[in-house]
Amino acid sequence: MTAPPQLTPDAALFLDFDGTLVALAETPEAIEVPPQLVALLGDLSKLFGGALAVVSGRQIDALDRFLAPLRLPSAGEHGVQRRNAAGHMQEQKPPDLDAVLDVANKLAGAHPGLLVERKHAAVALHYRMAPDLEAVCRDAMWAIIAHQPQLELLHGKFVFEVKPAGINKGVAIDAFMREPPFAGRVPVFAGDDTTDETGFAVVQPRGGIAIKVGSGPSLAMHRLESPRAVFEWLLQARDLLTQAPRQASAADEGRNT
Repeated sequence: MTAPPQLTPDAALFLDFDGTLVALAETPEAIEVPPQLVALLGDLSKLFGGALAVVSGRQIDALDRFLAPLRLPSAGEHGVQRRNAAGHMQEQKPPDLDAVLDVANKLAGAHPGLLVERKHAAVALHYRMAPDLEAVCRDAMWAIIAHQPQLELLHGKFVFEVKPAGINKGVAIDAFMREPPFAGRVPVFAGDDTTDETGFAVVQPRGGIAIKVGSGPSLAMHRLESPRAVFEWLLQARDLLTQAPRQASAADEGRNT
């Protein structure tokens, strides 16, 4: 893998959130969002004509809260929720997850360090504070959905999540790419987790750029080592894209004198 190339004005930028834009924390609410990141994303969104979206496992209302005052085009819960550039929200009908939630809550009650997160259409069981319980969490969550084809078990970084089957970040990115202002642009997607691989599988065949953040095997052909490296790459892109029109204008003035 190599470092990603510089972004060009015709890019459509898709960014995972946890582990990509912000460093992972022990709990979903414990993350820290640098104030300068929000300003940077706002600047880039303008430079790309609005073709910048956050594609995350979080719910969209949580993304809005962390990135306020921005309300970017977003895909939440791996694509279960999607808000397009016009602000229109599409949301899959949630499946019956009562049995899944009951199993997850009982497991968390029996094992300190486990955290249950109930989303709109998913149940996530986090084990970051109890990594030795990975197999216990996997087996319990898998057993409850083994005969329910409408559900699937997603394994991310220290989390098992039961969600509707057939919905993923790749599907969400493909939907964005069929709409303005993303349509006709070169897709670029950065993500750190196994859940981002479906997005990489969509952007690269389109001639786009896939960026794996952190270590581990990946379909992506480019890599950045950390959220800090992502920030520096985006910062450089903003500065270069901001300077380009000025340089072009200065060149035009030189030719006209």
